Amino acid sequence: MADVQAFSCWLPDPTLAAEVAALPYDVFSRTEAAAEIAAHPRSFLRIDKSCALLPACDEYDPQVYTLAAELLAADERAGIYQRESMPNYYLYRLEQNGVCQTGVVTTVATDDYRSGVVRRHENTRALKRSDRIHHIEALQAQTGPVFLTYHSQDNINRLMDEQIRDAEPLIDFIAPDGVRHSIWRVDDLARQQALTTAFAAVHTLYIADGHHRAAAAAAVGSTRFLAILFPSHQLHIYDYNRVIEGLNGLNREDLLARIGQDFEVTPAVGTPAAGTPAASTPAAGTPAASTQPFRPTQRGEFGLYLRDGAWSSWYVLRVREGRRPDDAVSGLDVSILHDLLLGPQLKITDPRSDPRISYVGGVFGLEELERRVDALPGEQGAAFALYPCTLDELFAVADSGRLMPPKSTWFEPKPRSGLFIYPL
Repeated sequence: MADVQAFSCWLPDPTLAAEVAALPYDVFSRTEAAAEIAAHPRSFLRIDKSCALLPACDEYDPQVYTLAAELLAADERAGIYQRESMPNYYLYRLEQNGVCQTGVVTTVATDDYRSGVVRRHENTRALKRSDRIHHIEALQAQTGPVFLTYHSQDNINRLMDEQIRDAEPLIDFIAPDGVRHSIWRVDDLARQQALTTAFAAVHTLYIADGHHRAAAAAAVGSTRFLAILFPSHQLHIYDYNRVIEGLNGLNREDLLARIGQDFEVTPAVGTPAAGTPAASTPAAGTPAASTQPFRPTQRGEFGLYLRDGAWSSWYVLRVREGRRPDDAVSGLDVSILHDLLLGPQLKITDPRSDPRISYVGGVFGLEELERRVDALPGEQGAAFALYPCTLDELFAVADSGRLMPPKSTWFEPKPRSGLFIYPL
């Protein structure tokens, strides 16, 4: 049974919430974070990723966390953050392109995380977990909610709908990316009790995003952690694509021949890449080049953007019959791509730490894959577009007590940081 409770929160001044709210720290590189903070000086990102303000320091230097704590304290003194006097629940709605997802902002018992009521689907990296531990300890607060989901419950949906119907939002703004963020305070004691009781009947919560934040909260000894609980029927998972620097010393003909052992390889439908050597004089047995990007439409399909010097092309890869394992983890498309191609052919042995691999959320489009490959420092590179993982696949892996490969899911829209702070 899920142990959720109302909590005493720090909220931003509603007139400043749009300036404060920031995308999660881990979607930015250090350089990107510095640019974002320069453009938005009040952004919570300067507290969430303070290393961007200390370019001469190591990213995990103790000075980084000291600065974060000083900035948060200064914001509180300046009235940017205000302490709520009583424990409350909050509803947080994100609206994008007319589609809404609404979650309950709460605290969840860390014992639920340890016992498996809160289930995870990805492993954590020691360095990233340590980073969030130091951040919590320095601030004496949790500032990044863990994004949880659960099998939708009609009674919880009804309680949220009633609160939204009966009250105006406390905070309401549209972010630069077009996502509307609305927050309601649930301070009615009867409605609070109804939510507590309703979630007590939920047997399992699943981490959608925030594995490191949940692990850090448990590691520092907190009895509870900050979370947003979204019903599963409202969530959307995008593809999480891969970019590889170099081709492991292979030329394009050899790589395509090796890929063809496990995948059917065909050019993406479109105009040949006019003027490139491969388009005019393709090597024997090599599929013709194409400039048409390919977005997979079903499981077992992959788009491949391949660059070799001045030559580039898009291909469609389809897993050959009998090559998909009948297993909850190894049967995932992300696993198949790694086990049949990235590992054996491109020698990406550890996708969590190999510097040659990077990840791009599908929300950024196939053009971003092309841009990143074309911007690689070497003469060769590849990008792989995947079909999105489903929530049913995520639930099946988590329920079996197993883990997905890293970077298997990309949820969008993403809750903003800096809107809810849980002081310890």
